[in-house]
Formats: sequence, C-alpha cells, structure tokens
Amino acid sequence: MVTATRPSYLELSGEELQRRIEAAWELMRTPCRVCPRHCKVDRALDERRGFCRVGSRALVFSAHPHFGEEPVLVGRGGSGTIFFASCNLACVYCQNWEISQIKSGQEMEPAQLAEVMLGLQRAGCHNVNLVSPTVHVPQVLAALPCAIDGGLRLPLVYNTGGYDSVEVLRLLDGVVDVYMPDIKYSDERTAGRFSIVRRYYETTKAAVKEMHRQAGDLVVEGELAVRGLIIRHLVLPRDLSGTDEVMRFLAEELSRDSYVNVMAQYRPQHKANRYGELAQRLTAEEYRWAMAAARRHGLWRFAR
Repeated sequence: MVTATRPSYLELSGEELQRRIEAAWELMRTPCRVCPRHCKVDRALDERRGFCRVGSRALVFSAHPHFGEEPVLVGRGGSGTIFFASCNLACVYCQNWEISQIKSGQEMEPAQLAEVMLGLQRAGCHNVNLVSPTVHVPQVLAALPCAIDGGLRLPLVYNTGGYDSVEVLRLLDGVVDVYMPDIKYSDERTAGRFSIVRRYYETTKAAVKEMHRQAGDLVVEGELAVRGLIIRHLVLPRDLSGTDEVMRFLAEELSRDSYVNVMAQYRPQHKANRYGELAQRLTAEEYRWAMAAARRHGLWRFAR
C-alpha cells in the first residue's frame, strides 16, 4: 500500500545515492566504523571477527507484515518488518535474543534484499520497517537502487537500539523517513553491565539529535506515520533505565512534541534471571512513576 506522501529517497538522484553507497561501503573497511564499536575488521572482505559477526551480505532472519508495532506504523496493512539477524548490543534481557544474539539468518545480495522490500509492498504493508539495521546500513543502501527500479514507494523505518554513529546516520539523510530509536539507559555503568556497551547514553543522545535534525517530530497523515521520530523507552524494574533523565533529555534537548512510547512490557527473558535486579516484572506503580516523569517534563505525545 503506497502512501500519499512520497518517500524521501525518491528525491535523491541516482548519482547521490551511489555516492552514499560507496561511502557506506568504505566505512566497513578496517577498522569498521559502521557502528560506534569500531571493531578492527574489514567487513567488506567478509571478516566476521567483529562484534556483529556480519560480513558484506545482509543477514536476514525473517520478513513479514507485523501488527505488533505502534499503531501509527501498523494501520490496516501492517508494518513490513525485516528482522536483521545480529545487533551491536548484547542486552541480557533481550526478548528477541534468538534473532539478535544467535546471529543466524539468510545471507542476501542487494537484489535479494530489494525483492524482500518489494514483497512487503505487494503484501499491502504501509512501510518497510528495518529492525536492528545499524550494522546493515551499507547493505540497505546497496539494495535501494534495485528496489526503486522495481517500484518501491514505501517509507523506510529505521528501527534501532539507539547505539548508532552520527557519521553513518548522515548517509541516511534523505533516505530514511521515520526513525524509531530506543533510548535504553541514562546511566553508563548500567548500560555496560546489561548491554555490554561503552558510552551508550552519550552516543545515543548524539544519534537521536541527528535523527531529529533530519526528520523532525513525528508527522502523521491519515493515522499513519510518514516522517519524523518515534522514540521508545523500555521501563526497567528499580528504575534501571534512568527514566527521569531520559525524559528530561527528550523534552529539553530534543522537543516537547516528541512522540514517545514509554513501554511497560518488560519481563525477565534470555539471561535476565542471572541478575537479581532484572529477575522480576515491572510493577504497575513503577510504570505509573515513569509516565508521571514524562508528563512532568512536558511530554504529551505518547504511543497508544
């Protein structure tokens, strides 16, 4: 299902898109700089010793219409999700750990990935929802010319854990219409312990600011998102997610009109039961406190 608003990537010239592809491919070389981990590998040569274990081909776990996303993405036809295998985070409580951390899937050349996108459009989806795309940016860009030639007209959704490189995001300016980053933590030690990552909050704040610079606050047409940011924040037990600071950042450094999904669905998954703080569900009282913090900072646009 094609939206009334043309996706941004249709306004890019073929020459400019090719320049972006070449620049993204260069970032895969030693040391890989596609994500902020900067692993000392040359992924363009299919070296897989980096954190993500993804070489030069896209690694796709599954692709299908998805009806469990935010309503502004789902509509009637569903969000066309492409679940990329692997992730540049290692969250011990990940609910999709079979996809993000086992790192198994089908390797795809650009033409194959383009056909997956077109298949989602034929299925009546409202968008192409790239789930955990961070380490796959070069492959996504390489697939776009073939997808456009095949008639792709759906907006791209960049559905990320938030640990993204500003340098790489600038290559997506005018390519991605809807950014959907997580902001998982505001405390660096907590991020290091539960997601095995350094400088998470500092890096994610810079990335989200760049996303907002490109796309702005969420724009909805006919109950469907066509451009802008959807920010997700999973509330963890005992305020491990540092919710008050995250909401302050969104309101004061981004926009009080930010569209925020304050998520209450935390439950112990994967390795969470090995950590006493995470081995319990979120309480109703903890979630009410998180929502009160968001409102106290002046935020008002919440996903329903």
